[in-house]
Amino acid sequence: MTTISQAVIDDHRELEKYYNEVVHNANDYGRQQRFGNQFIWDLARHSVGEELVVYPALEKHLGAEGKEMAEHDRKEHHSVKQMLEEFQEMSASDTGYVDQLKKIWGSLSDHMKEEEERDLPALEGKLQSFGEESSSMAKSFRRTKLFVPTRSHPSAGEHPPFETAMGLLAAPIDKVADLFRTFPDREEL
Repeated sequence: MTTISQAVIDDHRELEKYYNEVVHNANDYGRQQRFGNQFIWDLARHSVGEELVVYPALEKHLGAEGKEMAEHDRKEHHSVKQMLEEFQEMSASDTGYVDQLKKIWGSLSDHMKEEEERDLPALEGKLQSFGEESSSMAKSFRRTKLFVPTRSHPSAGEHPPFETAMGLLAAPIDKVADLFRTFPDREEL
């Protein structure tokens, strides 16, 4: 059984892997583009998954402190989504492609560290008394990522239900466009 914390942390490590692939393959634009697309795809889905599953749980189980954590995290997500929106319009051969990803990563890595060291342990502490709640949330988090947009849409917001409705409208368009993008193959991953 995977906990919600482990599901979120696993995503964080995947994002870090994709980031490193782009940054450390400066002479291979094709590889950079494939892993840049994978980074965008996973980050967009991960962010919305947290906003729809994790942040409401913080608010529900941690009261005022959880509401403060969730609101802080939503603001950080919005900032990262704005930077990601600019990055996703770039090509690996563009000047500034890697620099824009590094800018995103600077904010994102701080955010992930806060989640891993503060938010998730506090949430897990409360969920322990609810038995299987954490693993149930992990399943919901993974399932949610199947239906959300695969690109950044900062104008959709970070609060359900508006974000949910906007995401359901954007997701099919993103998924069709993904058919024309390159991604790493299984061996590369």
